[in-house]
Amino acid sequence: MIETESAASMNVSEKFQTRCVIAGGGPAGVMAGYLLARAGVQVAVLEKHADFNRDFRGDTIHPSTLELMYELGLLDQFLKLPHQELRELRAVVNGQVVPAADFTRLPTRCKFIAFMPQWDFLNFLSSQAKRFPAFQLHMETAVIDLLTEDSRVVGVRAKTPKGDVEIRADLVIGADGRHSIVHTRAGLELREFGVPIDVLWMRISKKQGDPKQTLGFFQRGKLIVLLDRDDYWQCGFVIPKGGFDEIKARGLTQFQNDIVGFASFLRDRVAELDDWSKIKLLTVQINRLRNWCREGLLCIGDSAHAMSPAGGVGINLAIQDAVATANLLAEKLQRGPVHVDDLREVQARREWPTRLIQGMQIFIHRRVVTGKMSTGKNTSLPFVVRLLKWFPVLRQIPARFIGMGPRPEHFHSPTAGQAPDRN
Repeated sequence: MIETESAASMNVSEKFQTRCVIAGGGPAGVMAGYLLARAGVQVAVLEKHADFNRDFRGDTIHPSTLELMYELGLLDQFLKLPHQELRELRAVVNGQVVPAADFTRLPTRCKFIAFMPQWDFLNFLSSQAKRFPAFQLHMETAVIDLLTEDSRVVGVRAKTPKGDVEIRADLVIGADGRHSIVHTRAGLELREFGVPIDVLWMRISKKQGDPKQTLGFFQRGKLIVLLDRDDYWQCGFVIPKGGFDEIKARGLTQFQNDIVGFASFLRDRVAELDDWSKIKLLTVQINRLRNWCREGLLCIGDSAHAMSPAGGVGINLAIQDAVATANLLAEKLQRGPVHVDDLREVQARREWPTRLIQGMQIFIHRRVVTGKMSTGKNTSLPFVVRLLKWFPVLRQIPARFIGMGPRPEHFHSPTAGQAPDRN
């Protein structure tokens, strides 16, 4: 077992042993580490960065995740963190405000989406996990390769500020995101589904009198989403894939005007975007591993299936993967190594919801939000949108799909006992 949480204290070429090692300290990795440690499984989570304070795309904590926090006894503490609550999702479609999803009737304790910076979520969950002696979190520890013996993955090699370390484990979990070193080194086949859009990511300051909730502004194939970060808007502007160079060629002024064309209340501050360095390109991918596992290795979250930002469901789907992993494997891992057939049970449990959500995202990007302005001049509401406006009961359908997702998981893994107070 790894004794220390400081990567800087590891010596070059040190070797350690633990029951499970998790590559990646994102939502899937930290949640899986928390649940396994809670069940008494020795687990080490390896995160390549020094902290969690980075701009993430996924800052939405959906009702399904809040329900899990309640089941784990963490909800009251969690909701004390600064956050915004969204009970109804509204969109501005061709200039008309349309209620799109009503979360108030969901069969969950929290009938809202919580907007919280992902770094706050990860700091909270990792601090709770550290209360269990079986949990270790190693920052600045980047997995660079897998250790294999007789075709079985038996651990990882990681790079730290002090040099490389080898960590052997009965199970390696790849939760290191869409550019996963783990699934690449494992040689797992990745299926790509073409997506015609990318997203430009930027900040614009908030002012008193701005809309009180997160809004999506949609116009004939083009979309801008504004996420409320308390004192500023995090903006996602959908563009055609590979179209950033063309937008740059048109100039910053034209780009600023494009934003104002969607959200006119930003007119007096789009000039804050005075340099292209303030505008980040996020390449949108939708892909999925054909097989999520091999002997000694399981991939979950974005490492197994990269999602589009549509619906903001990526973080919550990753957490559902982590819960299913702990439910199905924790008790077996307490006794020793797990067989590949055990790992396939996780994929069998989570692949259908993943396929369904990805299929919906692919449809949206190819038929609705394409990043290109459609040639038609009709500014009326699409028929489906009009139905949502006319019949409020229909808003429960997108609310359930976004807020809970297909086959929501519930906590069933064993508990080793109460965590000691380590404060």
